[in-house]
Amino acid sequence: MDTPISSSPLASCHAELGARMINFGGWNLPVEYTGLLLEHQATRQAAGLFDISHMGQIKAQGAGALAALESLLTNDPAKLRTGEGHYTFLTNDQGGVIDDLLLYRLGPEDFLLVVNASRHEEDLRVLRKAQNNRALFQGDPGTKAGMALQGPRAEAILAQLLPAGETSPMRNTLIESKLLGIPATIARTGYTGEDGFEIFTSLEDGPKIWRALLEKGKPMGILPCGLGARDSLRLEAGLPLNGQDLSPEITPIEAGLGFFVDLSRPRPFPGRAQLEQAKKNGARRTTIGLVGQPKQAPPRHGYPVFHNGNQIGEITSGVPSPTLGYGVALALITTPAPACGQDLEFEVRGRRVPAKVSPRKFLLKK
Repeated sequence: MDTPISSSPLASCHAELGARMINFGGWNLPVEYTGLLLEHQATRQAAGLFDISHMGQIKAQGAGALAALESLLTNDPAKLRTGEGHYTFLTNDQGGVIDDLLLYRLGPEDFLLVVNASRHEEDLRVLRKAQNNRALFQGDPGTKAGMALQGPRAEAILAQLLPAGETSPMRNTLIESKLLGIPATIARTGYTGEDGFEIFTSLEDGPKIWRALLEKGKPMGILPCGLGARDSLRLEAGLPLNGQDLSPEITPIEAGLGFFVDLSRPRPFPGRAQLEQAKKNGARRTTIGLVGQPKQAPPRHGYPVFHNGNQIGEITSGVPSPTLGYGVALALITTPAPACGQDLEFEVRGRRVPAKVSPRKFLLKK
């Protein structure tokens, strides 16, 4: 039996704009409107608007919510003050990544988890193992319309819809506000390497806000953007993709994201012992950045990586960078890792292509 595909509450907006749609994680979502390159450049230079209605939202509430989350997540939720958010991982007993997510603290024992659409069901299953009469986890995908307004002009565009005198939230914080008089949750977060906001509102009101953002942003160069541009934007910024750069077989330490594994607190969480050992003694694998050369074949997911003729790993994500003009990639390799600037190769259909080791953030923002 075919798995049903969910439609975004913004589907009518995508149809109006002539978007090319694809099945992504069980959702029918736009991959591009005017073209990946134009959408990518608009986000870097002005603003892009992305549909993120497929992202799962899970509420953790009750007198034991904080304690439950402390026992499950790698980044300590107790550090968050009300209105703040941070990036964290839900890990398995081996330290592998079940999901990477954003956690927001709405109150002393009231939290919001924004999770990957494809992992929502598994996340809830794992979270509910810690559920009791003092901690409740609940949330269904597709219950809110979501959009990400990203780019250097995002704040100026959003300001035109906020109530008079109200300012936008600070980085990694969340506010409850109104846009066009419509209740909206607004977080200053994103997945492009640019400043921006993630906005959630009711299903019926989502299209109104989407259209208003595009209308207000039109003089500033905003474009609606699809999954294609999102992928090239996030990779230029060195941001991981769950299911490729992160997985139940790849730990946060191996992905180079150990900063988000807080071992300063005593409370255990799944895989803590393995992650603590890897932080102390080093992991057997690590993630590096790779850069190609102009006019060479770009690196892609799954391509093997070689050093001095020996395979040392494979590319987990790779794209031609629209901003830089050459290919960029993340690769999971065996340790010790070659130093930045070291010559490597990746293989494309039996042909070796030269590359160099690079910092994982390929685009350094001023």
